[in-house]
Amino acid sequence: MTDAPLIILAAGGTGGHLFPAEALGTELLKRGLRVRLVTDARAVRYSGLFTPEMTDVVPSETVRSRSPLSLAKTGVLLATGTMIAFNLMRRLKPAAVIGFGGYPTLPPLIAARLAGRPSIIHDANAVMGRANKFLSGRVTAIATSLPGVLDHAPALAAKTTVTGTPMRPAILSAAGMAFVPPDVDGALRLLVVGGSQGARVMADIVPPAIERLEAALWRRLVLVQQVRQEDMARVRAVYDRLKINADLQPFFSDLPARLASSHLVISRSGAGTVAELAAIGRPSILVPLPGAIDQDQFANAGVLQRVDGAIRIVQSDFTPDRLATEISSLAAAPLRLTTMATRARSAGTLDAAQRLADLVMKVAGI
Repeated sequence: MTDAPLIILAAGGTGGHLFPAEALGTELLKRGLRVRLVTDARAVRYSGLFTPEMTDVVPSETVRSRSPLSLAKTGVLLATGTMIAFNLMRRLKPAAVIGFGGYPTLPPLIAARLAGRPSIIHDANAVMGRANKFLSGRVTAIATSLPGVLDHAPALAAKTTVTGTPMRPAILSAAGMAFVPPDVDGALRLLVVGGSQGARVMADIVPPAIERLEAALWRRLVLVQQVRQEDMARVRAVYDRLKINADLQPFFSDLPARLASSHLVISRSGAGTVAELAAIGRPSILVPLPGAIDQDQFANAGVLQRVDGAIRIVQSDFTPDRLATEISSLAAAPLRLTTMATRARSAGTLDAAQRLADLVMKVAGI
């Protein structure tokens, strides 16, 4: 393996970026290639394919403010990271470098260009992120999860391949579980997840929404909810008072299996979440993160809404009354839940890792 071509995967330290990188890395290893991860310091808390021996941490920073001091600090960190990444390129001599979005991918992708190494960016969103927009004209090829992302830019569209979002093995395994609708009087399995930027609003809205449901539905609910530790006591108090069968945790390591066993998912609409809902095929109520410059989560949720695989609710309309109405309506309509599951699955791509690996090998000349 020491003589096998090396592929460097660059990803920010969040699951939305790391999971597709891990899925591609797994596929590339199957093909006899070597892989390394270049990431930021946040990734050290993740366990998975990339062991410490396979990981290089490169400093980076997100543009958080337009103030001169903040921009200067970001610029210094990105420049430092680029120098470190450039030395990595010269030492490791990768056959190609693939970035999965976010500002932590800027140093390694810029360094790849400076070192004359082929490069690819992958964008999982329905609207390309700012870091990938900056890199798009500087890389060898572009991969997107969804069609039409770059139709407005013919020069970029010409070097773009639609691959889908690579899925980690746990999601592919979960995708093999058929959706079984709830009986009209049987258990209704509800999964509520929020991610790093969404769990608070779920803690604020979901418990009072559950309280507004009819008592007969309380007895049917099997509720799994991601809750931040600081919100745990107040959320648990509501469900205990209502005698709801609830499993509350700050993080679920077995989330793919929980997705697959759910009848309805309430969630933010990050690119990874939407792709996994589509791959597994589960009905959902999606609440896009508000305030994003590109409104990427709103566009992501629209992918499933357009095929009737999800209900999209903007946060200003995401009230306890509205959520209670939607849950009650779906609980009484198992056939609609089944249709939503089927429609969501129709938007999924299960062979994305193979498609992206094909593109990597083509760009790398392997």
